[in-house]
Amino acid sequence: MAETRRYRIRGVVQGVGFRPFAYRAARELSLGGWVRNDAEGVLLEVVGDPTRLEEFVERLRGGAPAASRIDALELLERRPARAATEFEIRASEETEAPRALLPPDLAVCEDCLRELFDPGDRRRLYPYINCTACGPRYTIVCGLPYDRARTTMAGFGMCASCAAEYEDPGDRRFHAQPTCCWDCGPRLALRVAEGAGEAGGDPVGGAARLLLEGAIVAVKGIGGYHLMADARNEEAVAELRRRKRRERKPLALLSAGLDAVRRYAELGAEEAELLRSPARPIVLLRKRSAGGLAESVAPGNTELGAMLAYTPLHHLLLRDGLDTLVATSGNRAEEPIAFEDDDALRRLAPIADAFLIGERPIERRADDSIARVSRLGGGSAVTPLRRARGYVPEPLRAPVEAPPLLAVGAQLKGAICLSRGADLFLGHHLGDLGDAASRQAFEAAIGDLRALLAVEPELVVHDMHPDYASTAWASERSGLPTLAVQHHHAHLAACMCEHGLTGPVIGVVFDGTGHGADGAVWGGEFLLGGYAGFERAAQLEYLPLPGGERAVREPFRVALALLHAAFGSLEGLDDLALVGRRTEEELRVLGRMIETGAGSPRCSSMGRLFDGVAALLGVSDAVGYEAQAAIELEQLVAPGAAAGEPLEWTLDEDESPLRIDPRPLVRELVAELRAGKAGAAELSARFHATAVEMVRRACLAIRARRGVDRVALSGGVFQNELLLRGCRVALRDEGFEVFSHRRVPPNDGGIALGQAAIAAWAQRRT
Repeated sequence: MAETRRYRIRGVVQGVGFRPFAYRAARELSLGGWVRNDAEGVLLEVVGDPTRLEEFVERLRGGAPAASRIDALELLERRPARAATEFEIRASEETEAPRALLPPDLAVCEDCLRELFDPGDRRRLYPYINCTACGPRYTIVCGLPYDRARTTMAGFGMCASCAAEYEDPGDRRFHAQPTCCWDCGPRLALRVAEGAGEAGGDPVGGAARLLLEGAIVAVKGIGGYHLMADARNEEAVAELRRRKRRERKPLALLSAGLDAVRRYAELGAEEAELLRSPARPIVLLRKRSAGGLAESVAPGNTELGAMLAYTPLHHLLLRDGLDTLVATSGNRAEEPIAFEDDDALRRLAPIADAFLIGERPIERRADDSIARVSRLGGGSAVTPLRRARGYVPEPLRAPVEAPPLLAVGAQLKGAICLSRGADLFLGHHLGDLGDAASRQAFEAAIGDLRALLAVEPELVVHDMHPDYASTAWASERSGLPTLAVQHHHAHLAACMCEHGLTGPVIGVVFDGTGHGADGAVWGGEFLLGGYAGFERAAQLEYLPLPGGERAVREPFRVALALLHAAFGSLEGLDDLALVGRRTEEELRVLGRMIETGAGSPRCSSMGRLFDGVAALLGVSDAVGYEAQAAIELEQLVAPGAAAGEPLEWTLDEDESPLRIDPRPLVRELVAELRAGKAGAAELSARFHATAVEMVRRACLAIRARRGVDRVALSGGVFQNELLLRGCRVALRDEGFEVFSHRRVPPNDGGIALGQAAIAAWAQRRT
């Protein structure tokens, strides 16, 4: 006897072609019924023979579109019925606040690329070609359920041909919401120089010609504007750096395909797979010495950040003489990426020679994501460094269900997190909140995410640092109760949350600076605990930081503080190159600051220790971007080089917390420098081995006292591959279960997730 079954499907099932997939599966099995989007995901009713109904469900579970994700498939109702002959897609239902999940933006698929360059296809060379398997989602949606009327494509009515495809179950554009073509969709325009109006002819061809001639072109993409230049033109890339005020930080590359990437970077199978993934992040790769790129792409750096073309427009630009472009965020310095046309024309006019502007509006900005393949001894894994386009708004699961709350993150690498039930929605990368434009973007992101998810938070969670812009907003402007969370506790909780852990866990949290529970600057921490709280089980010994934030930009100050701590003063160290580069007055003033603590906050930061050692070894006295000294210190060590013998250091187990004293390693480095036998690369390798040994021995001591054998590695210093790999191997060899970041960045981009997880635990529903 035929049955009627009704199913509720939750997960990423809107905007990924799930309804057309269910429609085709039902028709192939001669089943009747209907499917529709609603506030929670997909609701479907299917009618037919029970055996075929079971097969239908198996197809849903095992053959759904690649971009979809089924979190729950629930049978709501089951009853006898007459066999139905039709299956249909019904209009979306709006009955309550939406709880459906929206997919990220998806890279253009191979089918659309074939059409893009097919001389006989009606969408040939059309820059907005897409289908149910690819194209924008998160950056164009205005509300849920996900239908064209709730996207920025609502203003573009479909022509008869597109409408026919949209209604045809056999077409891959069946219910593809952004579908369009030359006859009905948005167009591009090329604007050259201020006040010159729009250039005639083919906008894409004109932009490509300008790029080949050495111009800088601002190009509107899926989530905002890129500033593009020919990556092989040194003059153009150097000029882009000058205009953007970006002196040293590497510039991202956009390439047509893997063959182009292989010409300038070393590319393993794992990196190739990550580059080709639907998210299409920027992937950090080892630079080839003879890659033909402009030196100004990544001066003094052994790595390059590359991504593959992920929009039709990218593919149209990357031909006829261009195979790789610089494609850096459309902003100045640390401002947010420009995504609205008027704002882009205003802010980027001093940088760009021309603008390639598209008519399709962007609802919300989304910068490019950044990731790397971490080789961790016997295997590999992806470590995200910036989470944005291609990954947002996919949620993570909270440790418990709690009332709605908003976590506002830190100051650098800002990101917010909004909870809905047990889902934690970590927003896109916002950058540094130190300027007015970034703070405006931060506030706009809060309002946008609240509206998109239809969630009104009852609590705002923020960092303990009193001077963060996010803290000020929470305390002064949110109008809601607040909860302060210690910075490194949030790092630990973020790693725990993405792995589904509960306490107790040893959290090894290494970063640059974070406001400690005792008011000092923390950053070399071994925490023991979970979401409910922590104790400081071990720490790097405090060091005065002469000049405070200025020492972050000038690592030589940290090195002088290390030397002063190791030798009792700066006298008798004139033979060291670092000291010899300073004037007598400079040494006198800084020495006095270190001795008295005036303008020199106490700091236990592992990030600052890396900076100080880098300066001591002659890597960098001052930096132009965050973590530059530590990055260049790591890159001194050749891939596959032996770790080297650890330097001397001490662990004081009589103190509580345990104290790691780096003064012996400073004295040993000075002795090696004076002897002149070991080069900077060898000493860097030995220092990295020392940091690994610090982690191993401290964790062993904590386990011996407390019996905890799970370790979570978090904080921005764990972006260092040598340190991450070394710690994971060393700890596993000692029998520890080791966890590091796989879905959110180890840096401050993951702080909001940890804040939200801690608050959810505190506010959990019982």
